Amino acid sequence: MKKILTYLFEHKTLPRTLAKEALVNIGKGIYNEHEVTAFMTVYLMRSITIEELQGFRDALLELCVPVKLDGFQTVDIVGTGGDGKDTFNISTLSCFIVAGAGQPVAKHGNYGASSVSGASNVMEQLGYKFKQDNAQLQNEVEQAGICFLHAPLFHPALKTVGPIRRNLGMRTFFNMLGPMVNPADPAYQLVGVFSLEMARVYNYFLQHNGRPFTIIHGLDGYDEISLTNDTKVITQHGERIMTPEQLGKRMVSASDLQGGKTPEEAAKIFASIIKGEGTWAQNAVVLANAAMALHCTGKYANYDDAYHAAVESLESGKAYQCLLKLISLQ
Repeated sequence: MKKILTYLFEHKTLPRTLAKEALVNIGKGIYNEHEVTAFMTVYLMRSITIEELQGFRDALLELCVPVKLDGFQTVDIVGTGGDGKDTFNISTLSCFIVAGAGQPVAKHGNYGASSVSGASNVMEQLGYKFKQDNAQLQNEVEQAGICFLHAPLFHPALKTVGPIRRNLGMRTFFNMLGPMVNPADPAYQLVGVFSLEMARVYNYFLQHNGRPFTIIHGLDGYDEISLTNDTKVITQHGERIMTPEQLGKRMVSASDLQGGKTPEEAAKIFASIIKGEGTWAQNAVVLANAAMALHCTGKYANYDDAYHAAVESLESGKAYQCLLKLISLQ
């Protein structure tokens, strides 16, 4: 690692093969925590290159425990995190609305590293038991329309760096990697990113995958559709700017999206919204993200049709039933 760090400290960038080797060794626990912290800090001080990100992704996928969900074309809704906005768990809530609309979901998530409550925190609070047993995960998708994949169980490198990320409490390149290494290899993906630069990087990656995708970036810095400002929407067909009115019928304020100070508070907000007891602003934001994910699958003629399907899922209680069924299977 010292050789790699010296190379990086000379303002050089890693070729794809060396980036992969470094992260494979991190995943195998070969380096100590100080070396890993120094390595991660480099990427807090400069932008990561596409070649480096490709190498890191190669490493995580090589070490990954794969998941096969036979017979299901799943979707994942995931934000990179690290936008510093401390919103409630919008992506995870959207996943249940999507599942309630009949679209299978393989949600990939982790504990919050730069936020109070990541997807794993809130799922744990709600009574979900993390697992990597393929048959159990398959059964969850069959019965509840959704399963949850706690990233450290499937990615040894993420488990190794978890404590370091929490201690740093800042956005690292692992935020960028998470959405690209879902072990279930979903057929469709909605990815929220915190910057236009990251949107460009993801566009490059996902175009090469050849699968339907949608990248979203709130122009005021959110890694999801926030309805606090316009949203940049990028798909395999091109890109456009959409207004809060187009996406969620009206604009909301940032204060409407606050996520609580503890995982317990986050889970309470989550439960309130999925039961249909959320504020109109909370509902509007979740519905907009769910609608965009449904639209990404190509199964709806237009965004408005997907939005109506999302509304029906939440208001009929189908989304809540998906959660109840999932927790009952634990």
